[in-house]
Amino acid sequence: MKRALLLSIVAGGLFAFTSPATTPPARVAPKTLASLFDQYWEEQAKLYPLQATSQGDNRYNDQLPNDQTRAFRRQLQTFYQTYLTELKKYDRSKLPATDQTSYDIFQFEMERQLSNLKQRTWMMPFAQTGGLPSAMAQLGAGTGAQPFKTSKDYDDWLARVHGFTAWSDSAIANFRQGMATGIVLPKALVVKMIPQLDAMVVADPAKSMFYGPITNLPATVSAADKARLTTAYQQAILTEVVPSYQKLSAFLKTEYLPKARATSGVNALAGGKEIYANAVRYYTTTTTAPAQIHEIGVREVKRIRTEMEQVQQQVGFSGDLNAFFEYMRTEPKFMPFKTPEEVLAVYRGVQARITPSLPKMFGRTPKAPFEIRQTEAFRAASASAQYNRASPDGSRPGIFYVPIVDATKYNVTRGMDALFLHEAIPGHHYQIALQQENTDLPKFRRFASYSAFSEGWGLYAESLGKELGVYTDPYQYMGALGTEIHRAVRLVVDVGLHTGELTREQAIKYMMDNEPINEQAATAEIERYMATPGQALSYKMGSLKIQELRARYEKQLGNKFNLREFHDELLRDGSMPLAVLDKKMDAWAAKQKQTQ
Repeated sequence: MKRALLLSIVAGGLFAFTSPATTPPARVAPKTLASLFDQYWEEQAKLYPLQATSQGDNRYNDQLPNDQTRAFRRQLQTFYQTYLTELKKYDRSKLPATDQTSYDIFQFEMERQLSNLKQRTWMMPFAQTGGLPSAMAQLGAGTGAQPFKTSKDYDDWLARVHGFTAWSDSAIANFRQGMATGIVLPKALVVKMIPQLDAMVVADPAKSMFYGPITNLPATVSAADKARLTTAYQQAILTEVVPSYQKLSAFLKTEYLPKARATSGVNALAGGKEIYANAVRYYTTTTTAPAQIHEIGVREVKRIRTEMEQVQQQVGFSGDLNAFFEYMRTEPKFMPFKTPEEVLAVYRGVQARITPSLPKMFGRTPKAPFEIRQTEAFRAASASAQYNRASPDGSRPGIFYVPIVDATKYNVTRGMDALFLHEAIPGHHYQIALQQENTDLPKFRRFASYSAFSEGWGLYAESLGKELGVYTDPYQYMGALGTEIHRAVRLVVDVGLHTGELTREQAIKYMMDNEPINEQAATAEIERYMATPGQALSYKMGSLKIQELRARYEKQLGNKFNLREFHDELLRDGSMPLAVLDKKMDAWAAKQKQTQ
């Protein structure tokens, strides 16, 4: 998803941008590779103030520059090309091993950002799965990364809000350019975007999500400031926030929707084949061709279906696998919940069960606190379960968000054990928190995110369930197989959608035919892939690489292979492209061979 992707705030992929500043800082020639990386980090933090906020850098919390301009895109082109040119002045072969890894990651990042800038996806500024309008709501509610502890924090947010009107106007202008050139979103996505925007429109500012920080004003804020800020927030909501969302909604409803396309994949767009090829490279961090990825998906779906059939036989269910899926989807005993709190309690129980086994598999664990929360109501209907990163200093916990639209319909066979392992522990929370806490890494690596690595690790973490003491119930294991086949299905449907081999409806049917998922959930998933081409490929492609590495070293090292040391090494240097990971882990294995 992302320039330097804004995980935890925006999930809109190549169609969503963080917000950059418009005036680049003065640049001086760095004297060392470390200073090059430091200078890059400082400059990009100013370019992407929302991203800086998400990473606990509060210096730019008052900024929301307009990223929807041609000047911005030109600025980014200069920015990334300059740093790529500077990097190549260093002789990689003369660098220490750690710096060689940094060199490789940095080069990959500069090149992929330059490749992104060649695409015309800026004509689709956001979609139903994310983008600045939904990010603003999450931040403004006071439940995200934007801090609301002091009067200055409150003033910072007001200053940031002031930029939203200009951003909205420019986003509409870019949408209109897309309408003129045929670079438009599918109708099926636009109809989901409109109610999301309408939900932000209120007549009473006290009923706005953006009023949340005023409702929770800290006792340390003076009475005078409380009165001033209350008035200022009411005014900002009624004169800036609400009109911006109204304008976006009205535009989509009256102008854009009639021009939106009936097709599902980006192949239908001018230059769509290259847009998708670039997205595949971006998210998988490999050069694997879409057709090959599709074949891998077909094989994996077949393999996992066979294992599912074995579980079906184990529980004594008669009928075919699709009948078993239907049984799990609809049987009332699998939907025992009455309240959201009961759902969250199950996830807390998973955490309690795996905790005793974690030290056997991980020598390093995060210092950052961790919480399980229900996803906010405004975005729950179209949200997936997700992890929001902790702040590096631990002042904000890592949060596992669970969307619960209707607790009475929340199904235990959806793989609750596996979902926790992936999104929380030892999945994203371990991987991201450990990476942020490793102060030996240059900052561009401490906060890097490569979907194939991070989502690959999350899916690999699911495969550790039996070793961690869960999946003891056959239906929970079936749920884990369901989440795994879900990622394998993605390889088939994502490629199918964006190469024109599958329509939206055919992709939904394929998903429902091969996993226990209802039509509403399958539709939301397929529409997510339509909005963010290629991102769904990263999970399975990344996990297959990690599983390949584990199998390789178990064979090479024999009794010298230590699973805990393997996991610690894999996570030690943070997220990186898969080809770089391969080289790094091979070097680790070579050292293990030499030990007695």
